[in-house]
Amino acid sequence: MAVRMGIHAGLDRVEDPAERLDELANVREFERVARSVLDPVRYERVAGGARDERTVRENERGFARIGLVPRVLRGVREPALGVDLLGTRGSWPVVIAPTACHGLAHPDAERATARAAAATGTIMIAAAASTVAIEDIAAEARTVAPDPALWFQLCPQPDHGPAEAAVRRAEDAGVRAFVLTVDADAAPGLSWRHVDRLRGATGLPIVLKGILHPDDARLGVEHGADGLIVSNHGGRGLDAAPPTIDRLPPLADAVAGRIPLLLGGGVRRGTDVVKALALGASAVAVGRPVVWGLATAGDAGVRRVLDLLRTEVAHTMILCGCPDVRAVPHDLAVPGAIGTAPS
Repeated sequence: MAVRMGIHAGLDRVEDPAERLDELANVREFERVARSVLDPVRYERVAGGARDERTVRENERGFARIGLVPRVLRGVREPALGVDLLGTRGSWPVVIAPTACHGLAHPDAERATARAAAATGTIMIAAAASTVAIEDIAAEARTVAPDPALWFQLCPQPDHGPAEAAVRRAEDAGVRAFVLTVDADAAPGLSWRHVDRLRGATGLPIVLKGILHPDDARLGVEHGADGLIVSNHGGRGLDAAPPTIDRLPPLADAVAGRIPLLLGGGVRRGTDVVKALALGASAVAVGRPVVWGLATAGDAGVRRVLDLLRTEVAHTMILCGCPDVRAVPHDLAVPGAIGTAPS
């Protein structure tokens, strides 16, 4: 697909972005390319949020209000980036968030995303509203890695029958965990009873996505959740929800290390990942940047986005003197605005 690009100063001619991936130096540049190649309606489906999109903007600005204190003379050369999340091994502390309809960004849709995830050792959470069936996503991932790290999103419904059927299909496809999105706007009237029913329907780990209040975090533990994702659904739910990074410390206190916490929303740099780790996350979930990479160049674009972020994570760990992502000191993250996120 030929488009007009301006990746760097002086570059302003028709190019195929897939041929210039090495010149895209960060996630924000992929966002600009995705905006140029996608139909405006499709782009807004990926990038947009609810109402005035305040929460979308604040998710990024929340990270800008936090600094990292570098440590010196620590002798860190190659930090350990691998994580084990509920029995699933990831090569680094980033998972692909469940984002719907990758087919809007690229004809290969979730198949391309699955190939990129498997190639980079990244845990992928396949969305319930994927363009491609979970069986096909898993099969595509296995063309790259024999035992891919794949989780599956469930959206609770008042009628438990369809949910149980989805559980069986996903288990047969080989997923390793379920991510239950708890968004009241998606299915009003749901309660903790629906979590209990899912807990009784599968022996796989269950992660609750959409937790922002410490009491909900404690209730999640009591109702058998194996993990939580601190999430405001990328700003697509309540447009007065606080940024997720601000909610991470109180939720970490509430959980007190009993189950892993992941964080989604606003991650655009490797420094954001390390900030989240310092404030109590075991890993972060990245959604929109993956779709921007997909729109730019299919699975090669997704791989490039993931590789850029991984390089930034490793470099940040070295500058902060941290040898292992599983033990990032809390005192590295400090209040203090160091810039503002794009509006």
